[in-house]
Amino acid sequence: MNFTILQPPRILFGRGQAAQAAGIARSFGARGIVVHGANPARAAALIEALGPGILSLACAAEPTLPMLEQATVTARAHHPHWVLAIGGGAALDLGKALAALIPAPGGPLDHLEVVGKALSLQAEPLPFIAIPTTAGTGAEVTKNAVIGLPDHGRKVSLRDDRMIARVAIIDPALTDGCPWPVTLASGLDAVTQVIEPYVSHKATPYTDAIALPAIAPGLRALMQLHRGEDPKARDALAWTSLCGGLALANAGLGAVHGLAGVIGGTTGAAHGAICGALLGPVLAMNRARSTGEARSRIDHVCTLLAEVLGCTASNAPKALATWAHAAGLPRLSALGVREENHAAIAAAAETASSTRGNPVVLEREALCEVLVRAG
Repeated sequence: MNFTILQPPRILFGRGQAAQAAGIARSFGARGIVVHGANPARAAALIEALGPGILSLACAAEPTLPMLEQATVTARAHHPHWVLAIGGGAALDLGKALAALIPAPGGPLDHLEVVGKALSLQAEPLPFIAIPTTAGTGAEVTKNAVIGLPDHGRKVSLRDDRMIARVAIIDPALTDGCPWPVTLASGLDAVTQVIEPYVSHKATPYTDAIALPAIAPGLRALMQLHRGEDPKARDALAWTSLCGGLALANAGLGAVHGLAGVIGGTTGAAHGAICGALLGPVLAMNRARSTGEARSRIDHVCTLLAEVLGCTASNAPKALATWAHAAGLPRLSALGVREENHAAIAAAAETASSTRGNPVVLEREALCEVLVRAG
């Protein structure tokens, strides 16, 4: 048995931990960049605590190649010592990419997968500090930044082991009061990201240990938050998100994310909402097509979900989808996915890096059927 564990050297988890962010960032140097979401008020107190020498950059949407290229030019002119990102997965991805590219001699296309040269970084990234304000993507502990390519109609990754954050600060209090549609979409992404690494054929004892115990508590916390605001449920969902990020960084994902990357690139729809719509249908398809160890793992997941949903294990994928849509999750058709595009989406998803982790090979026809069920 051989495997590698890749994770930030320092992870801070718990309510109040964000108060340490300014001091940690300053320990890396006097000049820094703070990447935040569309609302600068969420980062105002932190920027004030950091004092002079700070350049703030807004990330109002999931980052695209043109956004990244412009931000890289602006960031390089500031000559920062470090990059800190505070926000959802989009802000974390942009900050992570900037930390990698600011010292690089070239541009993003030298390093992007699929459409670029996919070269390893030639220079050590700047220290990166990640502070999520949603519980979903786990981007604070992953080694890649997802970048949209509008001209190509897909999303790809800038990926390097050295892109792992120096410090990840997960303070669940920052997610308190998050609007329900965001909580639902990002929470389903978090649940997906502890399920896919566990059933992945690349799973390890390490990823099993952190992913499996987080599946039921994550879904239970999300269902509790649908009933009303609950700090303990926020804490549990933040923990699930962190576990998912650590698991996917070390065991990969599966067909949910393989399809979601293509759909997000063609529609611009929110990543978490896409994953939430796909999770039940993909889980059902994987269960129907798998045998042996893969089937055993999928059945285990279905049993855990069934205990939370109050159904049989065989009905868990459908029950999960039914609950999610009843709770307000849009179907794929409402997210801009047209039936006439199913074949092209499935064809592109077949070669996606995430799909390679799926527990069973799903041919194009099976992926199209998933899209129909999620539509």
